[in-house]
Amino acid sequence: MAEDGGMKKKLITSDELKKHNKPDDLWLSIQGKVYDVTDWAKTHPGGATPLLNLAGNDVTDAFIAFHPASAWRHLDRFSTGYHLADSHVSAVSKDYRNLAAAFARSGLFDDKGHGVLLSLLSISAILSAVVCGVLRSDSPLVHALSGALLGLAWMLIAYLGHDSGHYNIMPNSSLNKVAQILTGNCLTGISIAWWKWTHNAHHVACNSLDYDPDLQHLPMLAVSSKLFHSLTSRFYDRRLTFDSLSRFFVSYQHFTFYPVMCVARVNLYLQTFLLLFSNRGLHVPNRAINILGIAVFWTWFPLLVSCLPSWTERAVFVLASFCVCAIQHVQFCLNHFAASVYVGAPQGNDWFEKQTSGTIDISCSAKMDWFFGGLQFQLEHHLFPRLPRCHLRKISPLVRELCEKHGLPYVSLSFVEANRWTLRTLRTAALEAREMADPASKNLIWEAVNTHG
Repeated sequence: MAEDGGMKKKLITSDELKKHNKPDDLWLSIQGKVYDVTDWAKTHPGGATPLLNLAGNDVTDAFIAFHPASAWRHLDRFSTGYHLADSHVSAVSKDYRNLAAAFARSGLFDDKGHGVLLSLLSISAILSAVVCGVLRSDSPLVHALSGALLGLAWMLIAYLGHDSGHYNIMPNSSLNKVAQILTGNCLTGISIAWWKWTHNAHHVACNSLDYDPDLQHLPMLAVSSKLFHSLTSRFYDRRLTFDSLSRFFVSYQHFTFYPVMCVARVNLYLQTFLLLFSNRGLHVPNRAINILGIAVFWTWFPLLVSCLPSWTERAVFVLASFCVCAIQHVQFCLNHFAASVYVGAPQGNDWFEKQTSGTIDISCSAKMDWFFGGLQFQLEHHLFPRLPRCHLRKISPLVRELCEKHGLPYVSLSFVEANRWTLRTLRTAALEAREMADPASKNLIWEAVNTHG
């Protein structure tokens, strides 16, 4: 016990807090106060995974990153009455919190600019051009270009869906949910429920080989030789076995990387179906609405493709759309594949450090911000995921300055150089895979369709 304004304060140490790190006993600390979120995890809007990954830790920085000011008033109902006896705030965390508070005071989190309106207008124009190209022209070239335009539209739609998942892009939360289903399920065929499930885990455990699903691509890809030891995926709750099949694919991954990205969209469709129609006991928010949205996509997309005059043109149309959209898949890989990785659960007290070490920015002119969706400022986005993309460029110098002050990495590469770094990382792992002795044989066909890429 300790005295606090004449009243005794119940104290708990960090070591004692760490013991409460299980689904049926889940405690967290925020600004030195300890909360029991065991029951809340089941209905947490961001899913249970982020809470489980940070269970038993002080999560103040992560809470600030993901929650608006209005969320603080809901914490008292989870209070245990305990305070963290050895609570300590590092210098970098203090600066991070001060910067987040400054952004909030200046209204940056609420000022969304005109990006949403411009995105909706441009997407509508592109989709109209796609439909006209398919229905009004007999030219195979026009049909192929229409497929390419559809791929570009999917890229822009995905950015809008991504924004809606992090903050309200619409006037209220109800309309924002409509925007999520429309941009994700209806227009791209990728469930917003699946995206939230994986993306929130990725943000919290950025570049953890066993906790971040965005690095778990066996048997096709491996960014580190640490994956050759058959780690257990804490996200998928299964072993990422590295066997002869994985070794074969990984050994040539620096050659197959771009072809794999061209068909990566197929795997995202598979992941959507596996989640929405699975019986693995996972809680899927708004499952019925998500399924309805997917049904909309698988109605209009095959119908549009069927309007083309031959199977050859249909195949070219689909392939063109996938190949253009692959640019976005590549970009997301560039943001993380060549960055530092680690094994183990994320820790709440090194939030800033883990985000800086696990992310790479892509430098480009302001004229290309629409093309990269603002996510070329990946570090800025990871530190402030609720910040509208229109502000990421303006805060970039402040983040760079903070990184330099604390001796932390701030990597910003051109698109070409980022590709080189990624290929070099893949090639290094490929050569290490070739040098290994043949691991125990095991069929990984199921692994191939049960990891996303």
